[in-house]
Amino acid sequence: MSDFRRVFLIVLDACGIGELPDAADYGDAGSNTIGNTAWAVGGLSCPQLEQMGLGKLTPVLGMSADGPTRGAYGKMAERSAGKDSTSGHWELAGLVTAHAFPTYSKGFPPELLAAFTRKSGYEVLGNKPASGTEIIEELGQEHLKTGRLIVYTSADSVFQIAAHFDKVPLDKLYHICRIAREILIGEHGVARVIARPFIGRPGRFTRTTDRRDFSLAPTGKTILDNLHAAGIPTIGVGKIDDLFAGVGLAEKIHTRSNTEGMEITRDLARSVKHGFIFVNLVEFDMLWGHRNDPRNFAAALEAFDRQLGEFIPILNADDLLLISADHGCDPTTPSTDHSREYVPILSYSPSLPGDIALGVRSSFADAAATVAEVFAVPGTGVGTSFLPLLRAKA
Repeated sequence: MSDFRRVFLIVLDACGIGELPDAADYGDAGSNTIGNTAWAVGGLSCPQLEQMGLGKLTPVLGMSADGPTRGAYGKMAERSAGKDSTSGHWELAGLVTAHAFPTYSKGFPPELLAAFTRKSGYEVLGNKPASGTEIIEELGQEHLKTGRLIVYTSADSVFQIAAHFDKVPLDKLYHICRIAREILIGEHGVARVIARPFIGRPGRFTRTTDRRDFSLAPTGKTILDNLHAAGIPTIGVGKIDDLFAGVGLAEKIHTRSNTEGMEITRDLARSVKHGFIFVNLVEFDMLWGHRNDPRNFAAALEAFDRQLGEFIPILNADDLLLISADHGCDPTTPSTDHSREYVPILSYSPSLPGDIALGVRSSFADAAATVAEVFAVPGTGVGTSFLPLLRAKA
């Protein structure tokens, strides 16, 4: 085992840093979520991320690309096919997916919806790619009148179910999503079934923060499995539990916001003595990326940076902090969907010197390989640890 006793991996959902070489194949040429967001708002004020080297990885207005940095910095390419949150997180955990999850640009086939109705007892409305906020305005009133569920998708591999609190209680909606998850396997094995509860009246519907994602179980071993088998505590914060279907996690803590996610992570840093804390902060993606809102995306980044400034001082010499992302979701491009991008890998520990360049890594799985080496457990066979680079300068 290394000198580190705890590793915190914080995933800034959708915070990509520039198009991958194959981005054009996905319709994402020119995407650079953080870089383009900074230009769109006249610059970012994120001194913590700047000091960790983010500005050295892609041009970011408001961040210097010169000067010393704290810790290590690099960027990672995605080896998995697609650009989904599930495949991105799985690869961060050491599992590469060779085939993209299925998508449904023309809606789901009738036989699939018939099976869903049979097993859930609910007929559906919608069945098309749509913006979540727009489709509940379009069909919310009919949903309230008929009780039919609003089912829709996007360019991502998702089966989304929207229902009003007054019509379908939250626990019931989650149960229905689990039924859908059981049906959506094999050729129709979408990455995620997503519960989208909403409240309000026609013309004033509002989605709540009770969203839940029901992912496929990982199709192979991840670093979470290997850590758990070795008795290393594994804690998932945010939608980590959903993205891994709970597999390999000893503790699962759901959150309603980025702020709550960081508050819980800060509390864990004060209470947990040993283990791997895997954190997802989803608001960049869920609230601002898909809505093409660079101003609020930038504000969320700056809010995270302030919380990072509160988190870093409580880290111990035997802590290792990793900050990364799972894909992009550039709010400045015409697309409202995920984008195929490099992601940052920023690393810090009070025991590490600064100015450690990690270079361009060939897989998100390098994060998992590093975690495996830190805790002296088997890796997944994918990825290359950058722990030797950290040790070389320590």
